[in-house]
Amino acid sequence: QAQLVESGGGSVPAGGSLRLSCVASYIYSRHCMAWFRQVPGKEREGVAAIHTAGGYPFYTDSVKGRFTLSQDNDKNTLYLQMNSLKPEDTAMYYCAAKRIDCFRALDPNAYDYWGQGTQVTVSS
Repeated sequence: QAQLVESGGGSVPAGGSLRLSCVASYIYSRHCMAWFRQVPGKEREGVAAIHTAGGYPFYTDSVKGRFTLSQDNDKNTLYLQMNSLKPEDTAMYYCAAKRIDCFRALDPNAYDYWGQGTQVTVSS
């Protein structure tokens, strides 16, 4: 059974940092792995994505230069290092996976598997 488990969320002041982790079970090879976020009442937004085979990560414009995506294939773990956090980064962050490739990498409708989410709150 495919499973994604997120951790690392929390509350930080503006300008602070957090590192999110996503441990994947049974689905790590030949998948595109991504982080999404969602605020109540708004659509789920793609934040960053990368293929498990490597290559360039994809980032949404609002996080470029502040967030860094990385992965440890030995641990089947995806990381999102978030620096210079802003109040507008406050959201529930979800890990997701889709089979084969990173086509439509930041489109939530393209993803097959989802974690339960971890809350990130940034205070001003």
